[in-house]
Amino acid sequence: MAETGRVFIWVQHLLGIGHLMRAAHLARHLSAKGWQVDLATGGLPVENLDAGAARIHQLPPLKAADAAFSGLVDAEGKPPDEAFKRARREQLLRAFVMADPDILIVEHYPFGRRQLRFELDYLLAAAQHITARPMLCSSVRDILVERKPAREEETVAAIERFDSVLVHGDPALVPFEASFGAAERIKGKLVYTGYIGGTAPVRAPPPGIGDNEILVSAGGGAVGDRIGDAALDAAASLPHVRRWRILVGANAGPRLLRKLRARAPAWVTVEPARPDFRGLLARCAVSVSQAGYNTVVDVLAAGARPVLVPFAAGRETEQTLRAERLARKGLARVLPESALTPDRLAAFVAEALAMRRPLGKVKIDGEAETERVLAKALAERRGRAA
Repeated sequence: MAETGRVFIWVQHLLGIGHLMRAAHLARHLSAKGWQVDLATGGLPVENLDAGAARIHQLPPLKAADAAFSGLVDAEGKPPDEAFKRARREQLLRAFVMADPDILIVEHYPFGRRQLRFELDYLLAAAQHITARPMLCSSVRDILVERKPAREEETVAAIERFDSVLVHGDPALVPFEASFGAAERIKGKLVYTGYIGGTAPVRAPPPGIGDNEILVSAGGGAVGDRIGDAALDAAASLPHVRRWRILVGANAGPRLLRKLRARAPAWVTVEPARPDFRGLLARCAVSVSQAGYNTVVDVLAAGARPVLVPFAAGRETEQTLRAERLARKGLARVLPESALTPDRLAAFVAEALAMRRPLGKVKIDGEAETERVLAKALAERRGRAA
C-alpha cells in the first residue's frame, strides 16, 4: 500500500481561478487516496468548490486590484491594512499548526505571489523551525509569466529552502526553461508531474446534447467578446454544415449573453457555461477556446480537436506559448487574437475537422503522479528517520 500522510496546501488566486482549481484537483485526489489534506485558500470564495474530503480554510479574501496586478485589495476593493494582514496571517498559521503536516505545498511561490510575502515568510519560517519540519514543495504550472533576470535571481535564492519544485506540466510539450531562464540552476529540484486536472470526474450531458457540434467557450473580457462575435458570424457563413454551441463564462456577466443571443441564428445555441463542459468536449466535432491551463487540460482529456485563440493582451505570453507548442506537435490549430475574423475562424474550424484527435499525446495524469512523488519522498524520509 502506498505511503500516505498529512499535506497542507496554500493557494492564492487573484483574477481567474486556475491556481485554485489545480490545488483543489490535487486535494481531492490525495484525500480520496487516504491522505489528510488541508487546503488554505486566500482568494475570493468559489461556490461549490470540490476539494473532496480535504478541509478547506478560507482566509480573509484578497484579489488583484486590476488586470495589471498593480496591488491587492479585499473583497470590497480596499487595500489591506496591517490589521487585515495580521489577522489573515494568524488564521493561516493556526490552521497550519493544527494540521501538523508532513508536507507543505505552496502554490506558485516563490515564482510569483511576492505580494503575499507578509504571510508566506511567516508560514515558511514556521515550517522550518518546528521540531518535525515538513517537506517543503513549491507547486507551479507549466508556464510562468515573463520575468526580469533580477527576479529570477531572487527566485533561485528563495528555492534553496524548498525540497522540490512540482512542475505541473509535461516537458515533452513545454519544458520549464521555456519560461524560466534559470531552470538549469534548480534542475535538481524540478519534478515534472504532468498536467493537473486530466483525471477529474466528467459529467455527461443529456443524451443527444452536443453531438458533433462546434463548441465555443467564450470567457469574459474583450477576448471573450471577440470570440463570441466571430463565432456567430462564422456560423452564419456555414449554416448547413453543423450546429454551433457558444458557452459564455460566468465572469462575462449577462451583457455578453444577451448580446450574442439577440443575433444568434437558429443553428447556434448561446448559453451560460455548463458544469458538463468536458462531457460536451468529448462529443463535439471541434472546440474553439482560449488557451488557459485548465481549458487546455479539459480539451486534451476529452480528445477534442482544438482551435485555440490565446489571450495575448499586454505582456501576456503564457497562453500563446502553450498554444504554439500544441500546434508544433500537430495537436491544435492556433488563430492569433490579432488575426481573429469570422472568415479565418471558419477556415480554421474546417482545418481542425481534418485533425486527428489528440488523445494520449500529453501527460494529463498529474494528480496521480504528484501523489506517487510525494508518497515516495515521504517513505524515504521515514526510512531515514527509522
